[in-house]
Amino acid sequence: MTTEVSLFARKTLLIINCLLLSIGTCGSPLIMRLYFIHGGNRIWLSSVLQTAGFPFIIVVLIVLYFCRSAAAKNQNNKTTKLFYMRPRLFLAAVFIGLITGLDNYLYAYGVARLPVSTTSLIIASQLAFTAFFAYLLVKLKFTAYSVNAVVLLTVGAGVLALHTSSDRPEGESKKEYTMGFVMTLLAALVYGFLLPLIELTYSKAQQEITYTLVLEIQMVMSLFATMFCVVGMIVNNDFKVQFFIRKRI
Repeated sequence: MTTEVSLFARKTLLIINCLLLSIGTCGSPLIMRLYFIHGGNRIWLSSVLQTAGFPFIIVVLIVLYFCRSAAAKNQNNKTTKLFYMRPRLFLAAVFIGLITGLDNYLYAYGVARLPVSTTSLIIASQLAFTAFFAYLLVKLKFTAYSVNAVVLLTVGAGVLALHTSSDRPEGESKKEYTMGFVMTLLAALVYGFLLPLIELTYSKAQQEITYTLVLEIQMVMSLFATMFCVVGMIVNNDFKVQFFIRKRI
């Protein structure tokens, strides 16, 4: 009975996480592009918002802690760990988080310059980069299906590069459009590197990978990615601009 409940809980968590990921993946570029279409120009702010929701993970971790604590009391076990993450894994999550912050900026820059359809197609080329880095980092073997998908998506991005004037937003220079294309492609490359790097981190963690541990890693990654982008906002004087606008209003 315990095994069945555990299996059911795992499937439920997997479905919920897949739904949340789908909603975020589909809705995020639309909302970001809407912000830039209506006069927004703060790229670092859009970068921050991509990972600023990490406090919600803290709430889930607190709930999981009390669940573990209650289960430990029922088993006459007085010790309940507050955090499962070890220092080595913490440092790895910090490093990945900083790279994620850079990827956030690259992606936000691309969304600011390109239509959503173009951005989505270029970002889809991350599959090629993911396959390449997965082969290097985690020794993932290529299959006929993966090679076919990589080739098709790469060709699609190449066709877009040859017809950059067809979907360029009105009033945007060719230089700005090209920069947006390049930055989005770099975002796909960096993200394609991040996914195998995270898998490599799990395999080298030297501890059991549980759902709680994964959430802790995600929290640390998002925290430092957000901090990276906040530093960018400070350097770019985005907070000063916000204060100036409020003062005028």
